[in-house]
Amino acid sequence: MAMTVRLPEELDTKLELLARARHTSKHAVLIEAAERLIAEEAKTAAVLSAVDIIGAEYADAIRRLADA
Repeated sequence: MAMTVRLPEELDTKLELLARARHTSKHAVLIEAAERLIAEEAKTAAVLSAVDIIGAEYADAIRRLADA
């Protein structure tokens, strides 16, 4: 799907420099950045979910440790 991305001039310049340094296109850099962000957010969600599960499962033990 095509889309237009309007970037602030300073960010566009940085993106251009990065793309040149990596011998790739700005498009490729943006796709990689989006994929990394999505993967990072998914990991964060998984960790928060695990913390919720562990917190619920061990709530009593956590309370006792806090009171000790």
